[in-house]
Amino acid sequence: MLEIKTIADQVLKNCDISDSQHAGFYSICGLALRLRDLYKWEKGIDPWIEKDSSEILEWIEDKEQQWDTLVDRHLEDITIFGKTYDPFDTKTINAVLEPYGVIYGSGYAYSLKPTFFLAQIEDKKEIDGYTVYILGRELARDLPTIPALSQDDCVLIRKEPATLFFWDQIIYLKKSGRFALKFALANYGLDEKNLKKVQQSLDKIVADEMGRYIYHELGEIQDTVFNRNTWREIIATFPHTPIELLARSIKDLLADTNDYGTLRFIIRERKASSLAFYVAFVDGLMKELFPEIRPAFKKFINTRDWNAIENAVDIGYRTAEGYAEKMSHIYQSGKQKNNVKWAEKEIEKNLLEPLGVVRTG
Repeated sequence: MLEIKTIADQVLKNCDISDSQHAGFYSICGLALRLRDLYKWEKGIDPWIEKDSSEILEWIEDKEQQWDTLVDRHLEDITIFGKTYDPFDTKTINAVLEPYGVIYGSGYAYSLKPTFFLAQIEDKKEIDGYTVYILGRELARDLPTIPALSQDDCVLIRKEPATLFFWDQIIYLKKSGRFALKFALANYGLDEKNLKKVQQSLDKIVADEMGRYIYHELGEIQDTVFNRNTWREIIATFPHTPIELLARSIKDLLADTNDYGTLRFIIRERKASSLAFYVAFVDGLMKELFPEIRPAFKKFINTRDWNAIENAVDIGYRTAEGYAEKMSHIYQSGKQKNNVKWAEKEIEKNLLEPLGVVRTG
């Protein structure tokens, strides 16, 4: 029989090694939020439960002491049935694990942080010719709370992180997105001010809104505009910079607005609640790249005019397409010149500064 706990312990070891080496890349606030999420997962606490700060601080102190012993360690191979596998060889590992009802995930998160998880399979389906796994209880995870991802041309939906992520988006939503959140929750017969009712309905809402996550990943898999290899090179060349953030935001906007992605799915299905949640949660560079969606949605509230949304999505797609082409061209030109610094300055000047992102220092 497969020793699931033994495998989970190995995955957790790599999670801790990665966390110990990359915790410093987060802001103080960002690290605190991720530690809080990790604490809730370890303790099996509902997303809306906030424990006494002294209890959490004690846990954080223990976690940091553990990290201190791992900060110089290398990631370890995963051993299953006496055979060892590279920790990033997800395809081979999952060929062994899937018959036992679990899926292993690994990859690189923001700032090229290695990220790992192990989760139980709740459901498996085919959508648009791609395999989609709905994953339930997580047996191992690290700092990033990642609700969904594509891996080996499959889509993995992580329900536990998705629920926590969704709740955090609601609770920490900026004032500018509250009007859209109010509309979204009203579609479920809920009032944004009655958080108790929202808590009771959270699992239902997340399950009903799962299409947003699925079709974002399908849109990303099928994107042909931003060459995947070029995109990965840019991420690897400029990790933990505004350029990485812009490249990821462009890729996300392409996934959301192309023919296979989130917003086309929402428009086809006429899912007003999903549209409202999308608008409520658009922030950061995505909001700068896609300013058309918010006024279009404000019009939609009064008119239910899906054509206005479709027109905004068309503009958003063209914008993302233009940015992807410009970024790729500048980067490739920099490679030809053997001058990455030139490419960095050109991307900053031509793409980031017009969005209001100015380099400091």
